[in-house]
Amino acid sequence: GTGSGFNLDANGTIVTNAHVVEGADEVTVTFKDGREIRGEVIGEDSLTDVAVIKVDESNLPTVTLGDSDALRPGEWAIAIGNPLGLDNTVTAGIVSATGRTSAQIRVPDKRVDFIQTDAAINPGNSGGPLLNEKGEVIGVNTAIIGGGAQGLGFAIPINEARAIADELITKGRVDHAYLGIQMRTLTSALKAEINADPRANLRLQAESGVVILGVAQNSPAARGGLRLGDVIVSMNGQTVAEANEVQQIVADTAVGGAIAMTLNRNGQTVELSVRPGAFPTQSR
Repeated sequence: GTGSGFNLDANGTIVTNAHVVEGADEVTVTFKDGREIRGEVIGEDSLTDVAVIKVDESNLPTVTLGDSDALRPGEWAIAIGNPLGLDNTVTAGIVSATGRTSAQIRVPDKRVDFIQTDAAINPGNSGGPLLNEKGEVIGVNTAIIGGGAQGLGFAIPINEARAIADELITKGRVDHAYLGIQMRTLTSALKAEINADPRANLRLQAESGVVILGVAQNSPAARGGLRLGDVIVSMNGQTVAEANEVQQIVADTAVGGAIAMTLNRNGQTVELSVRPGAFPTQSR
C-alpha cells in the first residue's frame, strides 16, 4: 500500500495513518528529493488510525503544528499528499465542520472526532498533513466517505494525533479505556421497536438516554454489572443523551478508573460503579 506522512522532528520521526502501514514492520519512505529510505514502524494505533515511523536520518525539514482545538468552520484548509500516486499534490478548500463523530462518517470502530473539509482527499492522501492558511498542520488526512461523495474529506485533529504519536514513541502502544458494550441513542422510535420485538424480551421504560444492546462476556461492563436493556442516564453526574457522549466519557477515563453510572433498569433507578479496562485488540 501507499500513503503520505510528515516529519514531526528533524531526526526522522514521521506521522502517518495506521491503515497505511497495517501489517508492516518496515516501510520505504520516499522524500521529495527522490531519496528512498527504509523506515521502521515503531507503533500504530488502529482505534485512532495514527502510526509513527522512524527513519535513520537527520536535518530533515519539519512541520509546524497548529492548534486544532481553535479551528472554526470556514477557515482555509490545504491538503498535501500522494493521491493516486501523484507525488506532492496540493489541494485547497475550507474547514467544513469540526467534531464529526466516527459514526457520522461511517467508521464506527474509530475513536476520533474528525475535522471535515472539502479540500480534495483521495486514496494516497492518507497520513498526509492538513494545513491552515499559515502552513501549520491542523490535522492528519485519513478518510473519505464512499459512494461517490464529493467534497467530503476528513482528518484527525492534530492535537489528538500528536498526543497519540507521543504515546506510540514512548511505549509503542496506546491504552484505550473500554467497557465492552454495544449501545444506541434511545429515541421514541427505537424504544417502540425494541418493546414490540418479542425476540428482544425487553421492556424499556426510559424516555431518553443510551440503551445497552449488548454486553461482551468477561468485559469490564459485565464485571461491573451492566445488563442488556439497561438505559444509561448519567455518568459521573453528567446527564448523557447520545451514544457518542458515553464513548467520550469512557475515552477520557484512565484504564482502571471508576465511572459512576446511573441506569434505568426496567423502570427502576440503579447506581453502579464501573471500571473500564484496556481495549484488548491493539495491534502493536
